[in-house]
Amino acid sequence: MPETEWEYAEWRLARVGLDYHVEVDGFFYSVPHALIRVEVDLRIGERTIEIFYRGKRVAAHQRRYGGRRHGTDADHMPSAHRHYAEWSAERFQRWAKTIGPNTEGLVIAVLADRPHPEQGFRTCLGILRLYRGVDAARAEGVSVRAVEIGALTYRSVASILANNLDKTATRTQRADDSTGMSLFDHANIRGPRYFN
Repeated sequence: MPETEWEYAEWRLARVGLDYHVEVDGFFYSVPHALIRVEVDLRIGERTIEIFYRGKRVAAHQRRYGGRRHGTDADHMPSAHRHYAEWSAERFQRWAKTIGPNTEGLVIAVLADRPHPEQGFRTCLGILRLYRGVDAARAEGVSVRAVEIGALTYRSVASILANNLDKTATRTQRADDSTGMSLFDHANIRGPRYFN
């Protein structure tokens, strides 16, 4: 009899994201940062996720079914996370600022909510692409609502937009109307110097 019991595994192809993670069933697993945008093979077992590049195993993670969505191995991180400088927290903030201060506040909140800001790049990119073709005032309303209720994922923001939840009056919006203050001006929102 073999020493270890047989385990069913599924194989898939995946492309490594800008945040050097691959997605398996809604959870993200890190790979060495040098493999950004490269296609890799995934061996998905009941207990483990193994990532292979050109037949060589480059990463192995315990499979996640709950808890935090990102499984990041510190050895996979680039030094200072800036080897792919075209995608940075500052770039997402500048892009969001072109829509408005509340959208910039949403991006800052998404990045601050992750253990490493780079883990929020995929979410920020999705949200900002979601806002393409949406009126800036409407995008600002969705951003206010998302931050107010703590909806800091792409799916949550898409749901607010799809279900017109931004059009219901909220406490923050009523306060903004009376004071002229935007969500971004709130004292509890960290400014750009926080990330430097």
